[in-house]
Amino acid sequence: MSKHAVVLFNLGGPDKPESVRGFLFNLFNDPAIIGSPQPIRWMLAQLISRRRAPVAREIYANIGGASPLLANTRVQARALEQVLGGDARVFIAMRYWHPFSHETVAEVKAFQPDHVILLPLYPQFSTTTSGSSIGDWRRAAAGVGLDAPTSAICCYPRDLGFAAEVAERLRAVLDEKSLNSGTNGTRPRVLFSAHGLPEKIVAGGDPYQWQVEQSAQAVVETLGEQDLDWRICYQSRVGPLKWIGPSTEDEIARAGAERVPLIVVPIAFVSEHSETLVELDIEYAHLAKEKGVPSYRRVATVDDGARFIGGLAGLVRAAMDRAVPISSGEGARICPQSCGRCPLEA
Repeated sequence: MSKHAVVLFNLGGPDKPESVRGFLFNLFNDPAIIGSPQPIRWMLAQLISRRRAPVAREIYANIGGASPLLANTRVQARALEQVLGGDARVFIAMRYWHPFSHETVAEVKAFQPDHVILLPLYPQFSTTTSGSSIGDWRRAAAGVGLDAPTSAICCYPRDLGFAAEVAERLRAVLDEKSLNSGTNGTRPRVLFSAHGLPEKIVAGGDPYQWQVEQSAQAVVETLGEQDLDWRICYQSRVGPLKWIGPSTEDEIARAGAERVPLIVVPIAFVSEHSETLVELDIEYAHLAKEKGVPSYRRVATVDDGARFIGGLAGLVRAAMDRAVPISSGEGARICPQSCGRCPLEA
């Protein structure tokens, strides 16, 4: 029986307050995030990480001083390993904090797999997330001589398991009897909130925004709710560049002005971390109250939900069967031709 190594990719996060600046430096020193050549990028990363570290430490202080992302990803990894069974073993490689790809690749090599499947925990592809992680892994694998056949799953924005898990969690909140109505019994508005990107990255052909739209549409179709009031918005803007919109903050202010209750759904995050536990749950909840939103609720991330993990297992099995260097969750390319940074050929 063949031995399969499945590598889950995610962003990573500081494991203690003292790690925050190092995590931020690694993030901003990534050429996929700041495209300036070295040594300019190194100097910018040093400057930005030094300036942002105090603010970031305050953010993480709200959740115990560290990111829960690695612990949550380990739970997902064990759940996926259990569903896959057989000779599949699931590993974790984080992009900007431990365990890094160069650390995990040594474990994978020692496992002596017949096939390696790379699975980003980003349903939607971006050059800044999945693209960066896949490239980092390939460099690390070449560095240690890991030459087992490797298949990467670049994206799965319309995966049925992912859409079903989000839809069920959203339905549970929609069905709550205690959910306040707005003026004249207005039904809640659903905001699908995703991490934003600078407009220039999307204008350059990055498929992320198009894929976020595909994910939200898939959830709405799966939910099957009549006349659902829903919108897509983007959070976590930093820096002076213009970012894709509308922003989640602006949509919250709009709902307050219209006296419409809100249900916020994280559509690009698959486990709880600072952007959900602090930004959505604390900062945006405060903003909603300040702006007069009648009711503000947030749907939990998919975490290790059975539908989501089952969907991931299906993606892995399909990748095992296809055995090609890279494919989408649906096999062929799904992005329109306008998305020139899609990793698959048109």
